[in-house]
Order: sequence, then structure tokens, then C-alpha cells
Amino acid sequence: MNNNYDLDFSTIPKELTLLLTIMNTKNDDSDLRVTNELVTEVDWELFIQLAIHHRLYPLIYTKLIQMKEQIWIPQKIVQLLGDEYKKNTFNMLRLSGEMEQVSKLFMENQIKLIYLKGPVIATDIYGDISLRTSKDLDILITKTDLIRADELLLNSGYEREGKLNTFVGWTWQNHHVSYFHPQKRIQIEIHWRLHPFPNIEHSFNELWERKRVSKLTSYPVYFLGKEDLFSFLITHGNRHGWFRLRWLADIDQLIRNRISSDDTSYFLNMYDHHHLGQALILTTQLLKTPINKEMKTVIKGKRSRKLAQLAIFYIVEMGDLQIKCQSQITVVKDHKNNHFSFLIAALKSIFSDRLFSMMSNVQKFIVIVKLFYPKPADTNLLKLPKPLYFLYFPLRPFLWAWRKSSFMR
Repeated sequence: MNNNYDLDFSTIPKELTLLLTIMNTKNDDSDLRVTNELVTEVDWELFIQLAIHHRLYPLIYTKLIQMKEQIWIPQKIVQLLGDEYKKNTFNMLRLSGEMEQVSKLFMENQIKLIYLKGPVIATDIYGDISLRTSKDLDILITKTDLIRADELLLNSGYEREGKLNTFVGWTWQNHHVSYFHPQKRIQIEIHWRLHPFPNIEHSFNELWERKRVSKLTSYPVYFLGKEDLFSFLITHGNRHGWFRLRWLADIDQLIRNRISSDDTSYFLNMYDHHHLGQALILTTQLLKTPINKEMKTVIKGKRSRKLAQLAIFYIVEMGDLQIKCQSQITVVKDHKNNHFSFLIAALKSIFSDRLFSMMSNVQKFIVIVKLFYPKPADTNLLKLPKPLYFLYFPLRPFLWAWRKSSFMR
């Protein structure tokens, strides 16, 4: 790997290096010789795990079957990748059908919707739904349409995961709600924001004006405009620490799809240069992404390099390490009788998290604020009339301690 940005790749295992080499391989002898050197003493079970975890197996499989020679890779490994490829193709076809049905359902009920991910962006980025994976359908609507969308999905056989809460600040602390259809085995996420607060983003109406229509279905299915999709994927990847290489592969392919100079200027003017720089450093180093002069201006900063190096940790760790104020805090026995020490331990856990260090100061502040912000569980514990909802703020520490005491008994 060409290391022009002082990144340390020493923690990357041989199997991941092989995976990246295949991603960058063309059908020529020089690339095949490099690959032959890498396959000595490879843990093929780990190789498969990495390909599946990073959601790269569709791309890896298609590259392998296009190669003239595969003597350096066990045939059973190619077969396993092929089996996963076929499963994914079938799943993407199922999602495509449901995507069209939900679009028709919402539009006929005057609910505008924009698909954020799924088969539509697989076709847009790679030209083939089978080359990208998707576990669910992510749909963006306006917050004012949330209740009606909820009713439509429930009446269509979907089951909501959790509750819609009218408590003040719930839609501020959250940005989507999930639904699952037990018969179809399909999951849908309804978003009213692209990303959690405090990420700055365009209004739904602005996104709607720039939306595109997919050619994948007969009924119109709308998805993000080219610039908005690029921005969305970078923010999403950064928020999750780029722990799946598939997200970097998306960025790589979007850039290779010949984004025009005007589009590039738009990205540079609208986007956080540190996060964009991080993504560009990672794609150029790991996937050999070609970038133009304008994009090179955002990868020179020290913070972009620092963020890129931090992401290597998450890529190697193979885990979703996104900070979640509630789920990440583990109750330990040592703190069961001391609620103050429990809170201190929770704060220490967050401060020591590597992803926390990747956040801006505003984002760090919001993470801490969310710890002290009233939650739906507080309203379940103590019922107050809406005019008195403001009392949940000063009562929050006491309600939290009460709830933890009940949990420990």
C-alpha cells in the first residue's frame, strides 16, 4: 500500500490486505504475482469473515470469476462467495419489489418519500443491484408525515420496533424508527433526518427538489440527487467510523463514475473538509481511488490524517463502534449502590472511546447533553401532564437513579 499520508497499516491482517488487493486487481500478470505472494499461510476462514463483514463479497466474487487464473485461491472459497452472492441477489430483488410497493402506497396517500439506500443506490453506483448488499430499506420523509406513515405501515402488516413517543425532544434525540414485516421478512427504517442531531443538513424540500428517479422499477421510486448522495454516504461512513469497507467502496466508485468539476466544487463548498479529507485519504490509500486537484486540497490537513488513522482501527476491529449514549453504557455490579459513580463510569467510557475523539466539539457536547436529557423511560416512570413536561429536566437525575435502583433489585 502506498503510504503518502503517514498512516500506519501495521495492524491490518494479511487476510484484509488480500481482500483489498483483489478489490484493486485488474486482469494482468503483475497483479496476479502480488496476489500469489499474499496467499501463503492465509487463514481462509478469516478471509471469508472479512469479506462478509465488510459487505464486499459481491464485488470480490465477480472480480474472482472474471480473472483468467484462480489457482492461488481454494475453489471452495470461490464457491462460498458465490453462494453468498446468489443469496444477496435474491434479497435485493425482494427489496426492489417492496421498495416499489411502499413508494406507491405512500405517494397515493400524499406522502413524499426519498430512498436513502437499498437497491436504488446499488443500481446508481454499480449499475447492478447484485453488486451491493442491503439489509433493509431506508426512507426519508418529513417529520410531519411520521404519524401517517406509521399508520400505513402498521396497516400493511409491518410491526414497529419500539414506540413513537410524543415526549418533547424525542425526534431531536432520534432520527429514525424501524419496522419489520414478519411474513415478508423485510425491515424498513423511516427517517425524518438524514443523520442524528447536530449534523447540519438540507431540508427535505431542498432534497426533494434535487431528487432523482430510479430506472429500476416501473412505478416512480425517488432517491437522493448525486451531490446529496455523496454527502450522505460520507457523513454516514464517518459517523460509524468506516467500520465497513463497503462504504469506502461506494465513495471510490462514485468518484470513478466521473463526478464533474462542478460537482466537486459543490462538495468542497458544502461539506466538512475534515470528514471529506478522511474519506478521500482512506479511499486513495486502500482502494487506489483517483482524485482530481480540487479534492487533493482537502487531504493535506493533519486532522484529516488523524481521522483516517483512527478509522483504520475500526476497519480492523470489525464492529459497529458508533457511540450510543444508552446502549453503550453497561451497568456493572460495582456501581449498583452508587449511582454517582455509575454516571462517572459512563462518562469515562464515552471519553475514552476512539470514535468520540473523531467528533467535532459540538458533536461531543451533544453526546454529553443526551445523557442528561429526559428519556421516554422517564415519562413511563412518572406521568406528568404536558404543561408540566419541563419538570422532567430537573427530575431527570432522580428518575434515573430510581430506575436503576429498581433494575438492580
